[in-house]
Amino acid sequence: MSGVIPLNKTIAKVKNGIHGTIVIPGDKSVSHRSLMISALCDGQTVHVKNFLRSADCLSTLEAIRALGVTVKENEDNSLDITGVGLQGLQEPQTIVDAGDSGTLLRLMMGLLAAQPFLTTFTGDAALHKRPMGRVIKPLEMMGAKIVGRKDNTLLPITILPNEKKNFHGITYEMPVASAQVKSAILLAALTAGVEVKIIEPVPSRNHTECMMRAFGINVETNGNEVVFHPAERLQGPKTIEVPGDISSAAFWLVAGSIIPNSSIVLKNVGVNPSRTGILDVLRDMGADIVETNRYESGGEAIADIHVKSAKLHGTAFGKDIMPRLIDEIPIIAVAALFAEGETKITGAEELRVKETDRLHAIAEEFNKLAPAITELEDGLIIKGGLPLKNSEAFSYDDHRIAMALAIAGAAGEGVEISHPECVNISYPEFYDTLSNVQI
Repeated sequence: MSGVIPLNKTIAKVKNGIHGTIVIPGDKSVSHRSLMISALCDGQTVHVKNFLRSADCLSTLEAIRALGVTVKENEDNSLDITGVGLQGLQEPQTIVDAGDSGTLLRLMMGLLAAQPFLTTFTGDAALHKRPMGRVIKPLEMMGAKIVGRKDNTLLPITILPNEKKNFHGITYEMPVASAQVKSAILLAALTAGVEVKIIEPVPSRNHTECMMRAFGINVETNGNEVVFHPAERLQGPKTIEVPGDISSAAFWLVAGSIIPNSSIVLKNVGVNPSRTGILDVLRDMGADIVETNRYESGGEAIADIHVKSAKLHGTAFGKDIMPRLIDEIPIIAVAALFAEGETKITGAEELRVKETDRLHAIAEEFNKLAPAITELEDGLIIKGGLPLKNSEAFSYDDHRIAMALAIAGAAGEGVEISHPECVNISYPEFYDTLSNVQI
């Protein structure tokens, strides 16, 4: 990780564009899953390259170790994970701290739902407020025994001991598309050895399905339906390269588009179609984005992306594309501030239960730079082209809000961000990179 970040971070206006090549840190979603699924291999060691050493993923690393899995950390951000098999996880000796990671908590509830031992989870103050009921409901339908605060919906949460014979497959029609809920069901089915069918209103991220297939598991996808077939044992690839996180790349995609005289290449970015909504929206706004050097690892598509400054215009999008870009809404809002005309975002109510209420945070803090944003119940209306001023703004201890504010300040007249250290959740090198690409 980078050095100590001060209590306030001053971002100056970029005067001559940003240039060069940026190696994007590993995908957070794939890093989480590489640990969990590799841990279930039958005595095999999986070498995971470009693992994201962020706070969230390190919490998952420690949780996997607490379950009795041997993980060797290497100096080049790679891991060697020696699997214990589908039935080899062990009871943790202490309460497992999920930190700020909703992904860790929700996926782990599925992973441990059919285990013959007890596991209790805690987390930080923000995670204690995040609702877990929509994950717990389908797991209980399968036979899991889970207890928690506020009618089994909030941390601390305990997964009670269970037996495989108590588990059964289900067909579950999800009320809201969610990769985390879907993944929890798939991981429970994997360890319990049962078949499940999941029906989503629209397809969500498919990182779990991609990685399961890379490990030889039969997971069928047909439109909005996912069918999991039980596996007796896992034998995965010897090496997995975690792609660069497109959610982290999104900040540079927007910065390169809106800061004049910019031209940057983003290396080894994950371009899984279930995650590339940001590319579709920016291209629809007029961005100059080109993909090259495509290849695949661990079931994930990877490419280099070249972005150059361009004149953007407003757009509108809603719930159909939202599962493919929900985490990128804060930085898309920044692009909209610098676009000609109005941008309307709807169907984004899930943002109200992220690390913070992101819809409110965007409206509250970005309006300090320019009075351009109207907050809707499920989205935002953003008036582009208004002059931005230098101002102080609060990150809400949310990594994506902090980074979006930094790009807005760099493209505008500067910004001073309070509580900037939260970027360590997903992108510890972010501020250093922003300094290094300026000329």
